[in-house]
Amino acid sequence: MGGPADPPGGTPEGSPSGAEDEYRSVVFDESFVRAARLQEYSARERMTDHTPAVRRRPTLRGGLPRQALFLVLLIALAFATAVYLGVRSPYRAPLAQPPAEELRTTVVPLAPRGRVPGAADPAALYAHSPAARFATGANGIPLPEHRGTAHFTDGQVTEALLRAKEYIVASSLDPAVLDGTDTGTVRSLLDAGQLDQFDRSLAHPAADGRHALTGWLVRLDTGRVRLADPEIRVRGTLRATESDPAALEVTADPVLVYALQPARSAAAAPASLFTVRRELRFRFDQDDLRLHRLQLATATVQAGPLACAEDPSGRFRPLLAGQGAPAGGPPGTDPYAPGGTAAVCGSLAPGAQPAV
Repeated sequence: MGGPADPPGGTPEGSPSGAEDEYRSVVFDESFVRAARLQEYSARERMTDHTPAVRRRPTLRGGLPRQALFLVLLIALAFATAVYLGVRSPYRAPLAQPPAEELRTTVVPLAPRGRVPGAADPAALYAHSPAARFATGANGIPLPEHRGTAHFTDGQVTEALLRAKEYIVASSLDPAVLDGTDTGTVRSLLDAGQLDQFDRSLAHPAADGRHALTGWLVRLDTGRVRLADPEIRVRGTLRATESDPAALEVTADPVLVYALQPARSAAAAPASLFTVRRELRFRFDQDDLRLHRLQLATATVQAGPLACAEDPSGRFRPLLAGQGAPAGGPPGTDPYAPGGTAAVCGSLAPGAQPAV
């Protein structure tokens, strides 16, 4: 029943009303209704024991509002796009480590001026030679005091020095390397980028500054000589420096003295001394240090007594007690050969021989 101010049949449809005008701009669409936190009970539900007229609607499953879920999906999509573009980018970063350089070798035979001195007792030869105070074997190459550099830790410097010493010992003191029965130990210490050059030097040694096997290691002509004393005398130094931010450099200067006898002679045959000086420069990048390997960059070798006329690139053929250097200079040098190096020969100073 209408109030005093209302028409008897209620407000006609379409006629203006203050309450209706107040909410005319508000549209309660379905999404608004569904999103409402409060929901009115239906007529059937009101007939039950429910006292309140409305109920609270449950929130989204999982507890995350719709906006937060959308934000998480957006961040995940952006991250996936960044990873994809990074993998597919045509601009690759340059290799951190440069490839290994080829070894440069110089082998200089030293010819005696007279007869090679000898004695039945190798110890007497050593005692009367400049090697009298040399240590034996690896003891003659002590590690120097060292510390880390700007880009390499103390442990990495230690590793480089140890690998350099290991290479000198394996390539100069191992009897199996000296007689040519084993090269695997030396090869296993080299950077993978130098293995082809080492193999070519082993198969086809040449005095071309690149493929002298005696630049890599010490090899004796076992058809001519043998060790008279297994205790090889050694004196050497090691020094580590940082050549550039990507590499450590170790320089070594070992002098090795071998007591030799003729290969097929009695044990009482006179022995003589054969001296080899190896000036070696090693290079280590981060991969070399991690994989316990090295790059042999340069090798300058002086060895005697040797005959100048014989090629020392494949193996050493020392002159023994009582022998002298035959007349003749070093092997001929072809100036037209590409990439060749001049053959050189030196004279072994008398003071370098035992005074017996």
